[in-house]
Amino acid sequence: MDFVPESFIVPTRLETDDFELEPLGPQHNLSDYAAWSSSREHIHATPGWEQSSWPDDRDADANRADLERHADDFRNRVGFTYTVLERINREVIGCVYIYPVPDNESDARVLSWVRADRAGLDAKLWRAVSDWIEADWPFATVEYAARN
Repeated sequence: MDFVPESFIVPTRLETDDFELEPLGPQHNLSDYAAWSSSREHIHATPGWEQSSWPDDRDADANRADLERHADDFRNRVGFTYTVLERINREVIGCVYIYPVPDNESDARVLSWVRADRAGLDAKLWRAVSDWIEADWPFATVEYAARN
């Protein structure tokens, strides 16, 4: 069974007053690496990431390989990862992941994080992505840890 229907046109952008989302790829490597590697503790404290083995101690080359995998998943429509960019300087400030749930209790699982120095945007990102998923994606049920 496909993660999304063949006829579904996968969104390639979400824009708000505070940030933009676009598909994550190797072109984001240096900014992405700087974002998460400076925010490990903050990410682990973010709802949904508490038990994750990532972020880890990989280097920038290993990070690029991971970004290439996410870009391949996007092209193959098996999972969708978006980088969260600051609107003004287009610096990576977080990520959003939309993937199938292995146990099929929900149609999709969404995870997101923001850099520690942009922690105030976490709830805004959660709300914007939650509304976007509900309005523009073909999922009936989605797991996405709530924010305050």
